[in-house]
Amino acid sequence: MASAPRFLLKSAVYVDYNNNLEGEIPLELTNLMKLTVISLGTNNLTGNIPSSLANLSLLEQFIASENKFHGVIPESFGNLMNLRTLGLALNQLSGLIPSSIFNISLIQTIDIGTNDFHGFLPMSLVDSVPMIKFLSVSSNQFIGSIPTSISNASNLELLQTDRNNFTGNVPSLEKLNKLVVLGLSNNHLGSRKADDLSFLFHLTNATNLTTLLINDNNFGGELPEYIANFSKKLENLNFRRNQIHGKIPSDIDFLVNLKVLTASENLLSGEIPLTVGKLKNLGSLALAINNFVGNIPSSIGNLTNLITIYLQNNQLQGMIPSTIGNCKNLLLLVLNHNNLTGPIPRQIFEISSLTQGLFLSFNRLNGPLADEVSNLKQLGMIFLEHNLLSGEIPTGIGSCVSLVTLSLSNNFFQGSFPSSLSSLRGLAFLDLSYNNLSGRIPDFLESFILLQWLNLSYNDFEGMVPIEGIFKNGTLIILQGNKKLCGGISDLGLLPCEFEEPKGVNEKRRTILLVSAFISALLLLLACLLVWLSRKRSTISTILSPFENEMLRLTYHNLAKATNKFSSENLIGSGGFGSVYKGVLDQIGLVIAVKVLNLTRREASKSFLAECKVLRNVRHRNLVKVLTACSGVDNQGNDFKALVYEFMDNGNLHDWLHPTHSPKNLNIDQRLNIAIDVASALEYLHYHSGTPIVHCDLKPRNILLDKEMTAHVGDFGLVKFLTSEISHSPGQTGSLGAIGTIGYCPPEYGLGTDASTSGDVYSFGILLLEMFTGKVPTHNIFIEGLSLHKFVERVLPEQVIQIIDPNLQLRENANHILIECMIQIFEIGISCSSESPQDRLNIGDVVSQLSSVKRKLQDNRSRQEIGDIASTSQETSRCTTLMNSNRRLELGW
Repeated sequence: MASAPRFLLKSAVYVDYNNNLEGEIPLELTNLMKLTVISLGTNNLTGNIPSSLANLSLLEQFIASENKFHGVIPESFGNLMNLRTLGLALNQLSGLIPSSIFNISLIQTIDIGTNDFHGFLPMSLVDSVPMIKFLSVSSNQFIGSIPTSISNASNLELLQTDRNNFTGNVPSLEKLNKLVVLGLSNNHLGSRKADDLSFLFHLTNATNLTTLLINDNNFGGELPEYIANFSKKLENLNFRRNQIHGKIPSDIDFLVNLKVLTASENLLSGEIPLTVGKLKNLGSLALAINNFVGNIPSSIGNLTNLITIYLQNNQLQGMIPSTIGNCKNLLLLVLNHNNLTGPIPRQIFEISSLTQGLFLSFNRLNGPLADEVSNLKQLGMIFLEHNLLSGEIPTGIGSCVSLVTLSLSNNFFQGSFPSSLSSLRGLAFLDLSYNNLSGRIPDFLESFILLQWLNLSYNDFEGMVPIEGIFKNGTLIILQGNKKLCGGISDLGLLPCEFEEPKGVNEKRRTILLVSAFISALLLLLACLLVWLSRKRSTISTILSPFENEMLRLTYHNLAKATNKFSSENLIGSGGFGSVYKGVLDQIGLVIAVKVLNLTRREASKSFLAECKVLRNVRHRNLVKVLTACSGVDNQGNDFKALVYEFMDNGNLHDWLHPTHSPKNLNIDQRLNIAIDVASALEYLHYHSGTPIVHCDLKPRNILLDKEMTAHVGDFGLVKFLTSEISHSPGQTGSLGAIGTIGYCPPEYGLGTDASTSGDVYSFGILLLEMFTGKVPTHNIFIEGLSLHKFVERVLPEQVIQIIDPNLQLRENANHILIECMIQIFEIGISCSSESPQDRLNIGDVVSQLSSVKRKLQDNRSRQEIGDIASTSQETSRCTTLMNSNRRLELGW
């Protein structure tokens, strides 16, 4: 280990938490035969748990939770007959649980949660451990039934079996009167039958019960009224995502300490009882996606501790009670998809704590949007679409400076685009479609650099469409249905603008054009002079952008100084045709990447010319930006050729997907954005760069990431310029031979066919599968005909969760929308990497489909129940806090 543990009287080893200790458990511990306690929790310890620890016959507590141990629990641990506490949670342990563990009669705590254990738990699990108080096997891969012997665990205080694959009925809990926490969530328990919830009856005798989690199972039957007779200490009651029907008991107010009530996504009906308003400690009320009718009870305003309200997707009617304005701690209000009517109460806009979101869409709310909305300065999302709201968009909405999403579509708003919205520079999503708005589209939207989606369709906007910012990308804006708009980028298909300019403007414009023409001619003459000088002096043969980069006319000596004489400390990568160095141009402080060609390879000069030809003529945000090229001689008189690029702060995609040193990880949004960036670059090269260009070597190492994690395709050393005859028609035999990199190169190239755009699509498909499985196409499991393509194809769609990169950590948090999105991503990768080129997708369709997946993920986060209620707010994580504190108290943490 990095530092030696502290020894106390040679009977205990304590390592304080969060010390970041590394290494393995020292075997020397096994020589301390009088040890009774080993506490190593919350560090970075690795390796296996030594089986020799079983020789410590006096050991009473072994706590190694929250480390990085792997392997199995030694079978010999069953010999520790004095063991009372076994804490191994939050590691990477796997395999089966040794049955001998359950023969330690004195054991009171077994915590093996959040590992990778699998198999069945023995039916007699508790019979030999009568003193067991804390049993947690949560977040593993156990299957089968919950052992019936649990019924005899009369001393049990905490039972957690959540997040496994248990099936069948829950055994009787008649003798478990000491239960404090019962967690059965996220399994496959129940059979959607009437008696599925019968096990709950005896919990009325558990007078200390604080947490009951049975959500995300297959429980059916009617919600029993006796749940109101549960312990008055109950704080968290969660039975979300089941098939439970019936009504919320009117006596629910007997649960006076209830802080979380979650019943969403069931078949519940009837009215929300008025007595809910007596649950003064309630912090979260979630009854969404059921069949509730009637009005929202006005008594809800008595719940001044409420943080979140989820009542969406029911059949609620009437007006939103103004008493909700009394809930001064509210962060999130979700009432969309009901039949609510009347105006939006002004009192809601007085809840200054409302920051996460206001979701009132798909109702029948009417009247104007009050200017008091300006009070919600920290609000992140407003969804009011599909209502009957009218009047002008209030100027006060410009004071909501934290807004990320604003959706007012499908209402009857009128008037012009409020100038006050210019202050909403954090907007990522703006939808004002299907209203009666008029006037011009404001130019200030061009400066909204975070805006990713703009829908202004079906209004009465007129005049010229801006062309900068988001208006540069026709796929991110929707403007149809505005018949008076003109101009904009060509992709929008609008007519050119025709208008009379004020007197004197035409003359001024002619003067500007004459001056511009003169300057352009002068610059062209200067460029010719530079080319002539460069050829004569043989120091710089190619300046790719002489107008923009005149100051970057670099020689070998400039580059040697910038890279500290091309020192190994500055080497950031190497390939077949050369090495790449990081450098700094002292005179201007610019950080650069210098690719020095290995001219001993015959193909290197050809690669240099090919890359110069491409990068001289193409410009796209997702292609690497070349600053200049240098061709001359070094200090020894040898030929020297180099390309100088803009430096990419976050390196290449391969090092993020397969890190070897520093820990790196990309979340699903980052991976999807990178995939869209790469596909957009290919679409540009294939269809919008003049002569179609095939990259021929697309792979993670050739995708570079800037400081914002935007992807840039680089390394055009193998590029091919296509004629129109072969651009989209592979299969013609040529002399090309196999090009590219093994694993990413399409199979037809190996047969000698010409390069084509569909070949790049194949490489992109493999890249996409690698990004979301975490497996390189040359992984050692891909033998005997198995490939990355077939590895993914054979499990779709039913078992998609098995192939998702574990680093994405989706297995525990995946909902059905997320799973659907992952299936779509893999299906796109499969279609792109089809063996037959004719079966592959067009790269333009790939961009469209991936963008659709991205919007679905964003829509899912915005419109559905936001986050897991037990982990998104301070109050709703109370059950987790309680379980952890109980566990740590027992384990001596």
